[in-house]
Amino acid sequence: MAINKDVVKYTANLAKIELSEEELGHFTGQLDKILAYVDKLNTLNTDNLGPTSHVLEMKNVYREDIVKKSLLAAEVVKNAPDKEGNLFKVPKIIDTEA
Repeated sequence: MAINKDVVKYTANLAKIELSEEELGHFTGQLDKILAYVDKLNTLNTDNLGPTSHVLEMKNVYREDIVKKSLLAAEVVKNAPDKEGNLFKVPKIIDTEA
C-alpha cells in the first residue's frame, strides 16, 4: 500500500495535528518506507509457527510457597496503639447512618 499526501492529511486531521507542506512531504515519505518494510513480512513463511504471547520464552519466576509457623495473634497486636482482645482497633471512617 502506497501512502500519499491525502492519506497523511486525513490521518493528521483525525489526530488533530496541523502539518505544514514540508512536514506532509517528510511524513509521507517516511510512512511509505515504513509500510514497504512491513510489507516484507508478507513474504515470510509462517505456516509452521504457532501463536505466541511473548517473543521470548518465559518461565514462572515465582518461588515455591514454604509453609512457616505464624506469629501468635497476641504477639502481633502487642505493640498496637489500640486493641480489643487480639484485634487491632481503628477509628471509624465510614458513616453508616447516612
